[in-house]
Amino acid sequence: MSTYSIQNLFSIKGKTALVTGGSRGIGLMIAQAYVENGVKVYISSRKAEVCDAVAAELSKLGECISIPADLSSAEGRAVLVNGIKEKEESLDILVNNAGAAWAAPFGKFPESGYDKTMDINVKAIFMLTQELLPLLEKGASTTNPARIINIGSIDGIRVPELDNFSYGPSKAAVHHLTKVLAVRLGRKGITVNAIAPGPFESKMTEYVMEHFKKEVEAGCPMGRIGNPQDMAGMAVYLASPAASYVTGTVIPLDGGICIA
Repeated sequence: MSTYSIQNLFSIKGKTALVTGGSRGIGLMIAQAYVENGVKVYISSRKAEVCDAVAAELSKLGECISIPADLSSAEGRAVLVNGIKEKEESLDILVNNAGAAWAAPFGKFPESGYDKTMDINVKAIFMLTQELLPLLEKGASTTNPARIINIGSIDGIRVPELDNFSYGPSKAAVHHLTKVLAVRLGRKGITVNAIAPGPFESKMTEYVMEHFKKEVEAGCPMGRIGNPQDMAGMAVYLASPAASYVTGTVIPLDGGICIA
């Protein structure tokens, strides 16, 4: 009977995770939740000083290691992949959170901005997952799977109001890629799911929160924006034994905004 205790169902203690974009915003919320619950967490981000400082701070709560890397290029991904392989023989959890956004009026939207968003938000997720597959496969099984958690967005489900013409489509692609990978990797003992966040405090939402927070909250059935506990709960659940049979899902974490 103890198999079904809350402690066993939702325990992630002893696992090893990589959280990309883990030095701020949603990535930091997830990284902290994992560290506090006994996971050995690697975080990566583009700015080395920030990444190192955040890892040092999180290490006061548990075990966190910084591997700074720019995932927009093959060379940057190689730094991260080789850094993980030097330290670990296997990986239990991969959180593909690193992302980018670009806003400009229709008719003036630059090709460079479109490419940057698609490259980081979609291509980098696919390539990094492919490159880390040997570590994810090792020790994984269909009853005790490794986990890939992609961070999408409700802007990939609904049509956003802002002029971020590449962001929403890139996140819709992340959602579909999640399903494609779930089918391909299931028999290898790997689940693949996506979280589609609504508004949370982050660098990417800083402008919106500063100027339109009341309007955003008014449009949310729950009447508020998301908080770190909301994100932590979802990220822990998807990495826990409770979600071992959950794969190919895109879970809105938005207080009901995308159905309102």
